[in-house]
Amino acid sequence: MNQTNMSSPSLSSVQSLPPISPTTSLNRTLRPPLPAYGSTTVVQRRKLYIICAERSTKTSRRSPDDYHATLKALNSKGRFPRKSLGQHYMLNSDINEQLSNAAGVEEGDLVLEIGPGTGSLTNALINAGAFVLAVEKDKHMAALVSERFASTGKLKVLTEDIVKCHVRSHMSSLIGSIKQMVPETRYAKVVSNIPFNISTDVIKLLLPMGDIFSNVVLLLQEETALRLVESSLRTSEYRPINILVNFYSDPEYIIKVPRTEFFPQPNVDAAIVTFKLKSATDYPQVSSIKSFFSMVNSAFNGKRKMLRKSLQHMCTSLEIEQALRSINLPDTSRPEELTLDDFVKLHNLIVKSSI
Repeated sequence: MNQTNMSSPSLSSVQSLPPISPTTSLNRTLRPPLPAYGSTTVVQRRKLYIICAERSTKTSRRSPDDYHATLKALNSKGRFPRKSLGQHYMLNSDINEQLSNAAGVEEGDLVLEIGPGTGSLTNALINAGAFVLAVEKDKHMAALVSERFASTGKLKVLTEDIVKCHVRSHMSSLIGSIKQMVPETRYAKVVSNIPFNISTDVIKLLLPMGDIFSNVVLLLQEETALRLVESSLRTSEYRPINILVNFYSDPEYIIKVPRTEFFPQPNVDAAIVTFKLKSATDYPQVSSIKSFFSMVNSAFNGKRKMLRKSLQHMCTSLEIEQALRSINLPDTSRPEELTLDDFVKLHNLIVKSSI
């Protein structure tokens, strides 16, 4: 975390949070050092302390969430980030705005947010005019964010684990309700700063929902973001998730987010990635999506094996070799050498030959 100079004459004395006036803010260049994650300060559950900077101008109606607001929210409930839940809170309101803007959030939109935490991103989404369905596994943070935005009428919080949540059912119900007020409403959006350790599960869950969502915008570990968006053939980073991402969406890397923008500071940088979801009519044409991904997973389960070996449960080695040659690939091909289009063609040929 960036260290800061505390000698400014505009700073008041050190005080515990709360109380802090809602009309104060903290310039991000004046952050005090935060307690190390896992330090005795956290273990003993002592209160966090910050230095408050007074602001001479009036508070904006659309007040941003930043370092000051996040720490205030945590301290108000005596909460500390939980490592087991991968909780890392965003301290920069500009990043929250960029997440919202990347999804094109507008007045009347319905947005799914995963892990709202103290509500810093929620604040940006509601300021943009969205109604937010937030899924928060931590019951204490769910209560905090529910209380914070209770007066807006723009937030519904589900205290659930997103990977076990019936997202389609909840979203379909809400979309139906909103359509009664705004008939032209068609799709919802996902905008989230998700725990890095569930990113793959979340992507697998959401990307096939092109009938519900138009855009999925996530703050991911940068290494994961690059692997999903800029994966290349013939590398160890090329995996079934790359096939899934491109089958269901058009991904785009937006911007890198330094690790210093989070509390507690993670060991890696992050990045904003958008996934523009495809409708079913735009999916690659396969005879069976379930069968297609079953074949892809089988191929990568034996990643070092040639496809004529790893796919023998679908048809004979000879038939696989013939199918590969018919799409201008060597009969010794391995899974990391095939593009999405290659897998689609191979699947359709193998399924056809096995009928």
